Amino acid sequence: MRAALKAIAYLNVDIKKSYKVERQFENLSARLRPKPEAYSIWDHMVKSGDYEVPVRVFLPKKGSPRRLLLFFHGGGWVTGSIESYTKMCGYLAGAISAVVVSVDYRLAPESHFPAAPEDCYAVARELFLGKSLLNVDPANITIIGDSAGGNLAAAVSLMARDRGEFLPPRQILIYPAVAADHSSSSPFESIRTNGTDYLLTSKRVADMIDLYKSSDDDYKNPYFAPLEAADLSGQPKTLIISAEYCPLRDEGEFYGKRLEEAGVQVKVFRMKDAFHAYMMLSPRFVHVQKTYELINAFLDE
Repeated sequence: MRAALKAIAYLNVDIKKSYKVERQFENLSARLRPKPEAYSIWDHMVKSGDYEVPVRVFLPKKGSPRRLLLFFHGGGWVTGSIESYTKMCGYLAGAISAVVVSVDYRLAPESHFPAAPEDCYAVARELFLGKSLLNVDPANITIIGDSAGGNLAAAVSLMARDRGEFLPPRQILIYPAVAADHSSSSPFESIRTNGTDYLLTSKRVADMIDLYKSSDDDYKNPYFAPLEAADLSGQPKTLIISAEYCPLRDEGEFYGKRLEEAGVQVKVFRMKDAFHAYMMLSPRFVHVQKTYELINAFLDE
């Protein structure tokens, strides 16, 4: 597996030139796969300013889900969609026995920061304030995201605290990107030790952030890089899952430490022998199964 990952990373595809092709490939591959039959799937739109944000709702056909997961997908703010994450969200809905609401926020570079967090906040606001989407008790809603989606989940929690309209009771951040600097001068060692040979490279992260930003001023904005927040108090109960061979490992774990120092209830778990984006694998993989177990235990507390 390590040899295969190193070979892929060695290709060093330039995301600044390839992002449109990567999106097309992801969405085509997703459409060719059969939709999960164990779930009812329906689409909805939520207003975010003048833009309508597509969302996809996954409802398990069996049982009576008592939870709702508001899911923000990964893809470095540049790729990823509700199409490419349909299979993962379907599996997640079944494994957690939850309604999953997946958000198709606007992508860079067509829509720079802060379009993505504003879209995610708009959907969260509709859910938590009991508007038209679903009549769900806010106490049973958890926001969750992987990679760039973990960044957006953390950003939405900060925005919610600062704007005072609602506050998610829980957040789950899976190998989140929460720092601004992913260059060789990063304070996080995993950027260097895991930044070249494990599928996601530190250069690719830096290039994606460069596509995402509106200006260099964004690097100091906590909604862009949550670790830049001077105050992390008043944040939801948090589960952070990092991956041992992910370049984002150390920053995610440090975010957990910062939250704990601010008085937030936090659990941080490092997934041994895992690499970035492992949640896109089949549920038969041990790391995916373990993640489901961690999420269920966290939600049952």
